[in-house]
Amino acid sequence: MIRRTAFAIAAAFLTGGALLPAVTGISAIPAATAQEAATSEVKVMSMGDPQAPVEVIEYASFTCPHCANFAIDVFPRFKRDYIDTGKVHFINREVYFDRPGLWAGMVARCGDGSRYFGIADMIYEKQKDWTQGQPAQIAGNLRKLGRAAGLEDAQLDACLTDADKAQAMVKVFEETSQADGINATPTFMIDGEKYANMSYDDFRKILDEKLAAKQ
Repeated sequence: MIRRTAFAIAAAFLTGGALLPAVTGISAIPAATAQEAATSEVKVMSMGDPQAPVEVIEYASFTCPHCANFAIDVFPRFKRDYIDTGKVHFINREVYFDRPGLWAGMVARCGDGSRYFGIADMIYEKQKDWTQGQPAQIAGNLRKLGRAAGLEDAQLDACLTDADKAQAMVKVFEETSQADGINATPTFMIDGEKYANMSYDDFRKILDEKLAAKQ
């Protein structure tokens, strides 16, 4: 999915008013300017051994159909063959091409982050369902997914109205995406080299070549 206006949309998150619609149980997030971007830490979501010989960074959007396909069809095999075996350290970086993608990231990160990848899987699996409707309905759909993952309403309220966290997440998105020249999702940085979306066979070939070079 290629979106040329990614950074303009990201700026709108911070300048265009509330980040979340006013829905039952959620007050709107206050507006803020890009210059006032929060400095609070945004946890890096990763899997595997940090000392693994190969590092894979995936840039993905929760509203990107191709990202959902990768998460459902490719990632389980990739995890089994490379992450769980200690060959790859995997890092996920969220891309926010639209407001629902940011809201989904806020739900996935809710709590201490220990449920992140499990919630992310649910978000991708149900992508066609929760992305339907007006903004208030989409936010409500994400709350339902959060509850299904075991999050309490109070937790979801706190996460979805955390303006500082939202600002910090957008800031990290802008900085990392610009640094790596990301304009499409999913995009992969494999040991610092950029690759577009691909089949698992092609993905595996690149990983095996990287691993062979380290031996």
